[in-house]
Amino acid sequence: MALQIAICDDDTDELKNLSTLVTQWGHARGQALKLFTFPSAEAFLFEYENSRTFDLLLLDIEMKKLSGIDLAKRLRADGNHAEIIFITSHFEFAGEGYEVDALHYLTKPVAKDKLDAALSKAADRLIAEPPFVIISSEGSTVKLYQADILYVEAFLHYLVLSTKRGEYRIKESLSSFEERLSCGFFRIHRSYLVSLKYITKITRTNIYIEGGQKLPLARGKYDALNRAFIEYM
Repeated sequence: MALQIAICDDDTDELKNLSTLVTQWGHARGQALKLFTFPSAEAFLFEYENSRTFDLLLLDIEMKKLSGIDLAKRLRADGNHAEIIFITSHFEFAGEGYEVDALHYLTKPVAKDKLDAALSKAADRLIAEPPFVIISSEGSTVKLYQADILYVEAFLHYLVLSTKRGEYRIKESLSSFEERLSCGFFRIHRSYLVSLKYITKITRTNIYIEGGQKLPLARGKYDALNRAFIEYM
């Protein structure tokens, strides 16, 4: 699978240099890449509204308006789990990176060997990434981690995905979406798919999930759900 990498730097020469180095790393590693470059944090956010599937971000800290640190904070607040490598001329910013779980800091001018090592570390971490699904919701493409999904409800021609960070509405059948998920989910009703992780109580007619919400349990599903729940725990 191609890694989607975004480079954000308001220095045109640095942007070109980083693009060249990242491309060279990809060729040497045999790693397919989709590389995107942005001259500002604002330009990145404009694209991010339509596509939230970036795996790795190289962010210049000292950009003119919105800094790389501030951009990273916005992304983390939005639930984005992309690996982040900061590019900086001044190491006094390094402490702020802990707040956004930054993978690494590189100083300008960026040394090829150090960038290669940071990119390889990021790629190795992404290989071990938790399961996720790519969805299209309200004009945006979103990378949604399965561990964040509480339950899925089916309506006539669409699904509503209730997650820890809000709801997403997508056009897909419940059966099709269920096939895209790994283990850990249970079809409690023809219209509901629930994450076993978030179930707090099971009765003959209903299940309860974190937050106290009650969902209907179809007749004949009680024993199978209990077995699945116990095995999952």
